[in-house]
Amino acid sequence: MTVDLPTWNRRMAAAFDRLAPERARWLARNRGYRDEIAREYRYLVPPGQRVLEVGCGLGDLLAAVEPARGVGIDISTEMIARARSRHPSARLEFLAGPIEEVEPPEPVFDAVIMSDVVGYLYDIRQVFERLLPWCHPRTRLVLNAHSRLWEPAFRVVERLGLRARMPDTSWVTREDLAGLLHLSGFEMVWTRPRILLPLRLFGLGRVVNRWLAPFPPFTAFAVTNVMVARPLVPPFPHPNRPRVSVIVPCRNEQGTIPEIVARVPRLGAETELVLVEGGSTDATWDACLEAQRAEPERRIQVHRQTGTGKGDAVRLGFAKATGEVLAILDADLSVAPEDLPPFVDALLSGKAELVNGSRLVYPMESRAMRWLNLAGNKLFSLIFTGLVGQRMKDTLCGTKVLLAEDWRRILEVRDELGGIDPFGDFDLLLGGARLGLRILDLPVRYRERTYGTTNIRRFHHGALLFRMCAVALTRLKCR
Repeated sequence: MTVDLPTWNRRMAAAFDRLAPERARWLARNRGYRDEIAREYRYLVPPGQRVLEVGCGLGDLLAAVEPARGVGIDISTEMIARARSRHPSARLEFLAGPIEEVEPPEPVFDAVIMSDVVGYLYDIRQVFERLLPWCHPRTRLVLNAHSRLWEPAFRVVERLGLRARMPDTSWVTREDLAGLLHLSGFEMVWTRPRILLPLRLFGLGRVVNRWLAPFPPFTAFAVTNVMVARPLVPPFPHPNRPRVSVIVPCRNEQGTIPEIVARVPRLGAETELVLVEGGSTDATWDACLEAQRAEPERRIQVHRQTGTGKGDAVRLGFAKATGEVLAILDADLSVAPEDLPPFVDALLSGKAELVNGSRLVYPMESRAMRWLNLAGNKLFSLIFTGLVGQRMKDTLCGTKVLLAEDWRRILEVRDELGGIDPFGDFDLLLGGARLGLRILDLPVRYRERTYGTTNIRRFHHGALLFRMCAVALTRLKCR
């Protein structure tokens, strides 16, 4: 028999009110699963954020992510009463009532979390739409839902008295949720099957869940699917246009500097050029200074790096840049400066949060990339796509665009991700994946350099790429 929203909510409230007195006991009995869920959410939601939890129950998960300000909403007044007693912190506030009716005290949140709750909602799309106004462009919606494969097993253990008898749920799939999120103004950034063994078993559960659950064929048997979504909201409200800083690392590129300065187009409200020279044996440094003197009306910075490598030059350029948007352009002009506007447009439209150039779509000039480099790029792109959960066809293209705000956030997790990137590309790609940024490939035409020779050392840098793969494996995939 079909019921309306008020009737559905009354039934759910009554069911969870009945469960409330025994809820703590059942959580303790299922500590292995709860510990794994809490570990996942602590990884995805950094401490010190403003966090809203929908369906907070006793409030344990909300407390576990250590918010600066946490608001928990639950349909059960009995659950909320126990949550307030269980977690009396001034940082946490618990509100009773249906999410369709409750108004949280905070206007926006940095993270919204929903653990094992979507199946109990009357209209999932309606709830997602209600959440959207409480999100800013960098808010992340983090949720998990049980796999349908486990539905019969849950019913069996409930009848055996090994699990609390829960209300019937809507068993939505990952694909269902991706579609509902899209209809509601969100975009799924990535989804991962997690937790193969929801028991501790003297530490065996943790080993299995870390090293087997993320990989086929074991992913098909995972208990739950963890998803990260973002609101499809432009980062700057119309008609605001940010300043764009174009960072140009240059080493032995004397002949291309004047052309770069002449060809970089106007981007955003104002375009700033940040030329970073390091270790040149030609007159690249003098060419940079001459370009700055020749056009005093333009915002051009020139810096000489004290460290080594392109990655160090990129980090120095980002540190000196004053724009709200950061772009990287290689000084060899293998990617044309005229290709930058679509990168900035994709970022400012909200369609992507890290725009990554891909040289492996369009035909490239015959001598633009040696065949061994091409094969290595394709191999590492396949590996990284599997490790980070977002498609990346070319991990080493030097053209990338992101918000300065997101770069500062990436810096905060850089050491966690190894801090060994010599190129500058993987700080961004791994850091962006760690933060749940939407990474989007944008094809570019790759041209043969017209001045100087490549600084790539194929075998040495190939070994470093394998190290970066190991970092991605242990810090992103198997954590």
